Amino acid sequence: MAGALDGLVVLDLSRILAGPTCTQMLGDLGATVWKIENPKSKGDDTRAWGPPYVRDVDGNQTDLSAYFMCTNRNKQSVAVDIATPEGQELIRQLAVRADIVVENFKPGGLSKYGLDYEGLKVVHPSLIYCSISGYGQTGPNREKPGYDLMAQGFGGIMSLTGEADGQPMKVGVGIADVMCGMYATIGVLAALRHRDQSGEGQHIDVALVDTQMAWLINEGANFLTSGQLPQRRGNGHPNIVPYEVFGTSDGHVIVAVGNDAQFRRFCDFLGLAELADDVKFSTNPARIENRLELIPQIATRLNDYTMDEVIAGLEAVKVPVGPVNTLDRALGSDQAKARDGVIKMPVESAENGEVSLLGNPLKFSKTPVSYRTSPPRFGEHTEEVLAQLQQTEVT
Repeated sequence: MAGALDGLVVLDLSRILAGPTCTQMLGDLGATVWKIENPKSKGDDTRAWGPPYVRDVDGNQTDLSAYFMCTNRNKQSVAVDIATPEGQELIRQLAVRADIVVENFKPGGLSKYGLDYEGLKVVHPSLIYCSISGYGQTGPNREKPGYDLMAQGFGGIMSLTGEADGQPMKVGVGIADVMCGMYATIGVLAALRHRDQSGEGQHIDVALVDTQMAWLINEGANFLTSGQLPQRRGNGHPNIVPYEVFGTSDGHVIVAVGNDAQFRRFCDFLGLAELADDVKFSTNPARIENRLELIPQIATRLNDYTMDEVIAGLEAVKVPVGPVNTLDRALGSDQAKARDGVIKMPVESAENGEVSLLGNPLKFSKTPVSYRTSPPRFGEHTEEVLAQLQQTEVT
């Protein structure tokens, strides 16, 4: 089956994580993606962000780091030096044949080459051009470099993350980059809808810091409504108690008590029915006010049980509960297998002929995602793509 974006062409001038997240998503949905890589630096910086790396059949390290592979399947790698007049001309020729350009240079970084939106829309008015940066194309910080950690710090999420008496903490993966890439994808799809209706292209300006602030979600709304700065609570929830991680005798579980009826059943399971009758804990607002008294009592009792006992016992009484899985348990679970959470793709040069990657979570009934090409070696498709250019010019 053809993908939803089959027939569309994306010119990917991005690297690292946010831009490649967007373009891989477009590729998974069926678009052809030309990934432009700098021959002077031997490609995307993340090719060198290892270990681990894929090893070739002789056991030698390749340029396929795990980091690079996580966002670069369904792409064709084309080696072009855009700092040269010849490279700039090739990019212009490719852009004219593309529907979408995605780039993450510093604001104004491509204007000196005539490859910014203003330069390319002259020759391709219906082009959709998405610029990803740290702080956006405007504002006092537009010139500052954008890194995921900086965005998490500036945008506020680190102030909410971590133990109450510990340091502010970043999220364990580059979530500001990833979510920025997701917002960029939404923007591109909306711009495609507009272009299909009007014939007009447009420029999309999306920033790591803007998008990180946008997904502060309930904590952002809590602050804007109350004027009170939220506090770090570790794994605790600002508006629901108990809703956090608890230790057991052999691991950790998540207990997510969403209402007062669930709290009563939870207390009955623990043999602490008196807590549900106590006015200090019988309602969620009361539990929030008295969480420092309540949580230690729950935590002490849960330590008497194993993970499996807690999960089975609370599931039986319909109290939301789940494990804190390590990655081997998460990705090896029956649920992950049933939902194609991990996929395998062939790589001829790889030691065992294939690589394992995380699957795309979107499930379509008519236009499913597809895994057509594995993450490319640097410059692997240069001759193929440039030959297509020449064929188009001849015809």
